[in-house]
Parts: sequence; structure tokens; C-alpha cells
Amino acid sequence: MSIPDSSPTDLPAILGGEPAFPIGPPTWPPVPWPEVEEAAGRAMRDGSWGRYHGPNCRQLTDDLAAFHSAEQVQLCSSGTVAVELALRGAKVEPGDEILLAAYDFKANFQNVLAIGATPVLVDLDPKTWQLNPALLEEACSEKTKAIIASHLHGGLVDMKAVCGFAAERNIVVIEDACQATGAMVGSRRAGMTGDVGVLSFGGSKLLTAGRGGAVLTSRADIAQRIRLYTQRGNDAYPLSELQSAVLIPQLAQLDERNETRLRNAKRLAGELKEQGSPLASIAPLDDESTDRTAFYKCGFQYTGESLSRDRLCSALRVDGVALDPGFRALHRTHSRRRFRSVGELPQADRADESCAMLHHPVLLEDERTLEHVVTAITRVLNHATEVAAAPEPRC
Repeated sequence: MSIPDSSPTDLPAILGGEPAFPIGPPTWPPVPWPEVEEAAGRAMRDGSWGRYHGPNCRQLTDDLAAFHSAEQVQLCSSGTVAVELALRGAKVEPGDEILLAAYDFKANFQNVLAIGATPVLVDLDPKTWQLNPALLEEACSEKTKAIIASHLHGGLVDMKAVCGFAAERNIVVIEDACQATGAMVGSRRAGMTGDVGVLSFGGSKLLTAGRGGAVLTSRADIAQRIRLYTQRGNDAYPLSELQSAVLIPQLAQLDERNETRLRNAKRLAGELKEQGSPLASIAPLDDESTDRTAFYKCGFQYTGESLSRDRLCSALRVDGVALDPGFRALHRTHSRRRFRSVGELPQADRADESCAMLHHPVLLEDERTLEHVVTAITRVLNHATEVAAAPEPRC
């Protein structure tokens, strides 16, 4: 990643100053990546890249099972498909209800609809902006079949509370670890604290094959239903041998890279807090916690008043910092006829309006690079009035 030899000027790039990162944020996946290049080359040389059944899918399945202590792993074509398969494995049927956070990736909502079930939207914990377990009782009905618990933006759902609630009512817990691959929730990997977990290998994810995903479970009945649904003479939702080949070395490096991201996220959040920044980390960064989060996105609650969240993000993009607005809240983007909700969802509204997320590649960079990120954020906020009045930057 290229950064200027000297410290950035006091003026943000949107106002004519020198960009903090003239060539933009670091790319993902990184180039070069020798271990990945070797794996891809080996698959090309031995011909496994073009096979239906070769060694790479088998090895990745075994490696993911060992890494997560999962008895069953089903590779698939995307994280979105993984959620659908988890729902089908949970025996979700038309007319059932599925509880999920009102602020979540929209594919989870749409997967519920695709099966003919009804999403029931639950508000967030105000501190973490994750699914609030205290509200599950009010959301539950005799139709409730499953809960989707998504770990988002470096935050972690209180899975002990969610799973305890679900176990008392025979409700299936689907743990969406697409944004938290490799994280530890207590003594277990994210994806393995519920009944079934899902991973994504999309192009921007911590493990990337451009596309792809996996379903994890130690419940034989769930695994069997998924197999029956996907096997139709061949695999209806396959991950290719070449995709599997490039994921194997990435998985071997995941813990080390997640530790680097965590260390740098703590440094970044700490420096912003010391400066009194209106960006506060969503993630649990307490060293005494047994949880170890993972950062696909480093999420922030933004409380600034002089500059909108969207304007802050667009200004920092001009500086080469990959800070983006968060998701849209599900109740704000879907017809009321398509879901049921609990209460007014004020925290989901706050997240919709105020969540900002930093893309993870910069968290693998050195300390000087992180200092430039803080400087870029600070100088935009210091010139909030002028930035708000400046012309919208061209994409």
C-alpha cells in the first residue's frame, strides 16, 4: 500500500489536500500471495482444477471440519446459498417464522422468503448493534422454527443467551459467521455455537475464492436434509476444485491474520477514542473477554452532528480510506406485508443511519499506515463544516 513519505497535510483531500493514500486502499485479495499462487498452479499442473471430484474439495472439507470441530461440512457456491441450505436443513417450511435482527444482510431476509417462511425482525443491543437476545421472547410465537444470529462488523452476538433461549423451546439456531470466519465465541469457533453455521468465501471475505460458502454442523439430521436437497445426480450448488485449492492455504493462515487484524483494530479504535472521535468501535475489544472477534468489516457507531455519516464516508474515500456506510435496516427496505416486527426497532434505525464500516485489508498493514488512517479521519472531522458544503466527489 502506497502512502506519502511525509505526514498528510491538515486539509482533507476533498478540500484540495494531499490524499492520505494516493493510490487508494489496499486491494483484496492481496497480490502477490505466494501460497495461494502455488496452490492454484498445482491445481493447474495436476489437472484437478477441472475435475468433478478431485483432492482439493475433500481436503478443504476435512480442514474446515478440523478447524471448526464440526462433524459435517457441506461446501457450496455462496454464503447466500449456505444460509438457504441451513434453513432447509433446519426443516423450515412455508408458514414458519424465523427470528433475525432488523439490521442484517438482506440475503438472510430474502432466503427466509424464498422458502415461504416469514421473517420476524428483532431490534439490536444498543451497545453492540447485534441481535438483542432479551427481545426474543416477545418476538417468539408458536410458528417460530429458527433464529438467524449474524455476527456483524466485528461484533459478536451473545450466543450463550440466544442458544439458551432456543434450547428451552426446541428452536434451531443458525449462526451466520460469514463476517466472522475464524472468530472464537467462548471456547468454540464462530459458526459452531448454534445448531448449524454458515461461512462465505466471497471476493471480499477473509477467506476468498471469488465466490463460495460452507455449511457447518454436528447435527446428523440437519446434514442429511442438506445432502438430500443438494444431491440431484450431482451437486446442485458446488464449490469447484480450483476454488477449494486456493482456500486451503488461506485457512492455514487465517488465525495469524485474524490476530493481526484484531491487534490493529484495537490500536485504531483506541487512538480514535483518545481523540474524542465520534466513531466508536462496535466490536468487543476487552482483553479480559474469552471471545476473540474477527474483522471482515471494522464497524463503528457514528455520533457526529456536523457531518452526516454518508458524507464522512464519501470524503474519506477521496482520501483513499475504505470507510463505507453500513447495511440498510431490513424494515426500511422491505414492504411491511413481508415481515413481522417487534416494537419500533429504534436501534436498527440508528444502525441504518449511523453505522460506518472499514474494510479489513488495511488492518493487515503496518503501524504507520494506521496512523495515516487516523489522520485522514481526524482532518475530515476537523473540517466538517467545509466538507459538508463541498461538492459531492465524483466516483
